[in-house]
Amino acid sequence: MIQDITPGTEEWLNNNKVSGYVGFDPTAASLGIGNLVPVMLLLHFQRHGHHPIALIGGATGRIGDPSGKSAERNMLSEETLDRNLACMREQLGRFLDFDATENPARIVNNYDWFKEYSFLGFLRDVGKYLTVSYMLSKDSVKNRMETGDGISFTEFSYQLIQGYDFLHLHQKENCHLQFGGSDQFGNITAGMEMIRKILGHQEEVYAFTCPLITKADGAKFGKSEKGNIFLDAELTSTYEFYQFWIQNTDVDSIKLAKIFSLKPIDEIQAMIDAVPTSPNALQRALAEEMTTRIHGVEGLQSAMRATNLLHGKGGLDDLNALSAKEVAQIFDGVKQGTIERSALVEGINLIDFLTQVGATTSKGEARRKVTKDTCVAINTSKTIDDGRTITAADLINDQFVLVNLGKKDRFIVYVID
Repeated sequence: MIQDITPGTEEWLNNNKVSGYVGFDPTAASLGIGNLVPVMLLLHFQRHGHHPIALIGGATGRIGDPSGKSAERNMLSEETLDRNLACMREQLGRFLDFDATENPARIVNNYDWFKEYSFLGFLRDVGKYLTVSYMLSKDSVKNRMETGDGISFTEFSYQLIQGYDFLHLHQKENCHLQFGGSDQFGNITAGMEMIRKILGHQEEVYAFTCPLITKADGAKFGKSEKGNIFLDAELTSTYEFYQFWIQNTDVDSIKLAKIFSLKPIDEIQAMIDAVPTSPNALQRALAEEMTTRIHGVEGLQSAMRATNLLHGKGGLDDLNALSAKEVAQIFDGVKQGTIERSALVEGINLIDFLTQVGATTSKGEARRKVTKDTCVAINTSKTIDDGRTITAADLINDQFVLVNLGKKDRFIVYVID
């Protein structure tokens, strides 16, 4: 979990009870998988007796961090930022102990110390301590300059603002250490430079960065990146969250288990050692641990019900427990048809039903699948009766009927008014 640490960091940690922080900008309504690596650093930091600080970027979120970005961010409204801030506070509480007796975690919002700071005052007090050439040397700026798209003064100033956060927390909270993803190293060291120029070079401040976890295409899991996995069930369902961990390769799962699992190290290593002989066991263990931590036991049960249904192992109770959103996600890509509600009032013969909705191409094919191949199931219940009638009572959540035409051949029929 270590990418880069500045000289003296390890010795300082070993010899002192330290306050350290990670900053999170509220650019989305939820933390995502990519945010969790530095959160795990704070978690372990607290477990070993140190003092973690989670900084919510109420101010920096209004600016936009250019680190790792190829284009300018979209500016969010004040209302959206405030809503995102509240959501992130709640999510951080699932990892950090804010009620600990000796070293409780703390949450701070940098908008609290920036909201009254005038533009001219900031330029006078802070801006003069970092040269333009120093700021241009940072990868986050150089990369944007070299792409041809350039960078606005707004985002160019970001490292000044983040640097001032470090200065403020160092002075007010006795904070000596800043954690972050590897893309934050330039911003963190800019803060160290600012502290030493303003307060004196004897100041003990340090940087600690962790590797970024990346998707299969090499892109990072950022809150504003497409395809991210969020902690909020409204943005990423419990089923999708569970499936993220299940569907990783063995190589990726080994890496993720070492970062995210809180099982004892010998248990983690035993699961890793068993990978060649126990296919998907590590993925399932990590999926269960992470889904429970984020969504609780009920969330895990919901995700596993959905997974069982997708693989033909679930029953009617599992089907009835699904929300409309979960149905849409689980059966995304499954062939679909519709039927008018009026047709179900008096009922429709099964063979006619299968043909009318498009599950089969003809009544002959429908009858063969029901009576000869015996592969048809309505809402997970197999039927061999070609005289069966489909009625409104067969609707799941008054919305759909699930038809199985074979082990992996599913068809979903939605009712329309």
